[in-house]
Amino acid sequence: MDELLNLDGRVAIVTGGGTGIGAATARMFAEHGADVVIAARTVEDLERTQAEVEGSTDRRCVPVPTDVKVEDQVVALVQRTVDELGRVDILVNNAGGTRMGPLRDLPMKAWDASFDLNVRSAYVSTREAGRYFIEQGSGAIVNISSDAGVHGVRNGAHYSSSKAALQMFTKVTAGEWGQYGIRANCIAVGGVASPRASAAWEVAGIDPNAIGAGTAVGRVGRPDEVAAAILFFASDAASYITGQTLSVDGGAGG
Repeated sequence: MDELLNLDGRVAIVTGGGTGIGAATARMFAEHGADVVIAARTVEDLERTQAEVEGSTDRRCVPVPTDVKVEDQVVALVQRTVDELGRVDILVNNAGGTRMGPLRDLPMKAWDASFDLNVRSAYVSTREAGRYFIEQGSGAIVNISSDAGVHGVRNGAHYSSSKAALQMFTKVTAGEWGQYGIRANCIAVGGVASPRASAAWEVAGIDPNAIGAGTAVGRVGRPDEVAAAILFFASDAASYITGQTLSVDGGAGG
């Protein structure tokens, strides 16, 4: 199993890589042998994660400040990865999120912003990394969705719809690009106590224990638990799996 999870010689791009699930994924990839490029808007977060990864492993971690909603910046992100590290083998489209609001009051700006962040950004990075994947005849894409895209969530019509779209984008990418040795899979994340999620719960007055109580395992998740599933999909352990959406959410409560 260690050999199947070995990422020696591979290069990964992780968007939203400064904190939470993205940072945990960057660390786990590096621990398994990959060099990693992390992208996010906040330079301080990127530099902190870079220091943690390079301080605890012998792998490179390259921070690239990027707003994934801006096409030219995503194009530059992929190009810099290839220019600096020589190749790209894994793409994790982790950047995402939204501001919730009731459907009856939902402005067009909020709808468009959700799709720009959660779907359009993944399309652009997939398109750009895909050029190299197709040329080299291999590549692994992992898109990070949400249980909201599977079951829906009240006050999140825009968010749920965009995450569902990401899941279908994953399936179609897998179908079209499997012939080139490229796999694409998706993870639907449940309640995970990342720093930003925890801060949002606190502002909203939401008790994480109440969220966890609704799961089969009786607790919220950790970023590293999602990162472990991402590692699986990115590695040779999932060599015969593509076009799938896996819920990492603690299971449905009894």
